This record gives sequence, structure tokens and C-alpha cells, in this order.
Amino acid sequence: MVKKESRSDIRVKKHKKIRNRFMGTPERPRLAVFRSNNHMYAQVIDDTVGNTLVAASTLEKDVKAELQKTNDVAAAAYLGTVIAKKALEKGIKTVVFDRGGFIYQGKVKALADAAREAGLEF
Repeated sequence: MVKKESRSDIRVKKHKKIRNRFMGTPERPRLAVFRSNNHMYAQVIDDTVGNTLVAASTLEKDVKAELQKTNDVAAAAYLGTVIAKKALEKGIKTVVFDRGGFIYQGKVKALADAAREAGLEF
């Protein structure tokens, strides 16, 4: 019988491969994206010391108040603008985009496009 690998295991493998190629530095930190079934999370991380410089998610009260649903493309786009504004306030202009093993379409793409439009470069 053929054993089929689960989608979450495949995503974790892809993420490990991506993380071998990209690393956040103080000059150009890593914008890491994670999405669950109900929420989205974005962090700007300096991997040299292991610090999270900026974080935003759809769980935050001010973000959640602006959204009807926390798991759709509109919520992802709004989260992209929020994370970009927070990063620009900290003086971070360029980042490396880490899609976390997720396919670059739908919510992940909407977050990335909104962050680019808000002023982040990657």
C-alpha cells in the first residue's frame, strides 16, 4: 500500500529547505509568515542573535477590530500593511521574505504584496 505524506509534514520539509537558504541579518532581517486555519502571524527576525524585532498577528485586539474574518485574503493583506508600518517605525526598510513553506499564492501572496505597497522592500 502506498503511504502518502501529510501536507503539514511536506510544509515543514519545505520550510527547512528555505531556512537553509535565507538568514536574517541586522541590516536585512527575515520577514517570517505563518498561517493557521484561523489566524495569520508575521514576524521580522534578526537570526544572528535570534531576536524578534517586530511582530503582528490577527490575534491582536487592534488588528482583529478592523477585520470581519481573521482567516481570509483581506485579513492577510491588512496584516501585511500592519507589519510593514511597524517595521518602518523601527527603521527596517529591507527584509528577506520567508514564506514558511507555504505556497506563494492566496493569503501569503496578499500579505507580501500589501507589505511591499506599504513600503517594505524584498
